[in-house]
Amino acid sequence: MNLMQRIQKAADYINDKIDMKPEIGIILGTGLGSLAEQIENPTIIEYSDIPEFPVSTVVGHAGRLLVGKLEGKNVIAMQGRFHYYEGYPMQDVTLPVRVMKLLGIKLLVVSNACGGLNPSFKAGDIMIITDHLNMLGNNPLIGPNLEEFGPRFPDMSNVYDKDMVAHMEATANKLDIKVQKGVYCAISGPNYLSKAELGMLIAIGSDTVGMSTVPETIVAKHCGLKVAGISCITDMAIPNPNMIPPSHEEIVKVAEGVKPRFVALVKEFVKEVQL
Repeated sequence: MNLMQRIQKAADYINDKIDMKPEIGIILGTGLGSLAEQIENPTIIEYSDIPEFPVSTVVGHAGRLLVGKLEGKNVIAMQGRFHYYEGYPMQDVTLPVRVMKLLGIKLLVVSNACGGLNPSFKAGDIMIITDHLNMLGNNPLIGPNLEEFGPRFPDMSNVYDKDMVAHMEATANKLDIKVQKGVYCAISGPNYLSKAELGMLIAIGSDTVGMSTVPETIVAKHCGLKVAGISCITDMAIPNPNMIPPSHEEIVKVAEGVKPRFVALVKEFVKEVQL
């Protein structure tokens, strides 16, 4: 079975379970899955039940799909994502994005928990992603191009849609939620970086670092989707003698504290966004 057939098989299964066409896809990162609880009358589908879908193996990722209404819009939300470091091929990590495209979405909202590299940031901040660095050592578009979705050489110069960035910032201002803006760098993980590696990322212009988001964003852009990205900064990763090594447990804990602002921001963004 080729990749297109796998994507279609998964999409057909989900289509048979739902009675609406989603217009917005949402990927919920570590500790941020509670937004899914705001979806009205959701159809809930376990990843393990969807043909050809990977299964999330990381703490803080519930591993299920929810389809329903959020602030009057038809949404499909991934409560947990897949990571390259889990051992999945890039085509599997990003397969759900292509499935959501077939189901009808026009906008993908991606979120993550990440480490802060910009000294003006602090743990607990929310950052609107304006651009990214792919330091994964791989790319989900490597291999035969899926012409059904997009061109062989897609442009990534405006991958995080400028209008969506502006709308997200205006929404945050309206709600009196302080936000940062900046560049997200994706590394493969699963280890946290050395001080020399963190220094390198700062030197090349990254404001945050994490282990996700960029593959899904690349594929979404290839599919012709608009993308909006939000990072929840759960720890500061600036290399110095007093640097405290991060732990996954602490990251999940800080993400929990960010949740009320994150949920309010995404709900209002979804409510007001024009597609």
